[in-house]
Amino acid sequence: MTANDDTPRRRASLELLRAEASDELAVLIHERLRGGEDPWDFMEDLPSVDELVVLILRADNISENGGVRPTRARNYRVLRQIALDYPALTKAVWRILGEEEPHRRWDASVRLDVS
Repeated sequence: MTANDDTPRRRASLELLRAEASDELAVLIHERLRGGEDPWDFMEDLPSVDELVVLILRADNISENGGVRPTRARNYRVLRQIALDYPALTKAVWRILGEEEPHRRWDASVRLDVS
């Protein structure tokens, strides 16, 4: 994959990706509960399993691009390609694309350049 390639590399089946994301989400919830947080205060801020799969695939693409944060245009192309590669994730991709601020508190590891 070249540095300018926006096409995500297929990692695994969607079922496996969802299982990994579900496990990760369970760990996030467990850590926050152990930290004394009230689930009523944070559950709606967490991503869905499919949103987390999309974010994992996007993070893989960023890693394969040398860790360079994507511009808004490149982020859009990467997310669109994820929707094309995994049609069942289309709704999650469009939810992420449709957010005014696409990075909630749970997405602190990846920030977009606004340039």
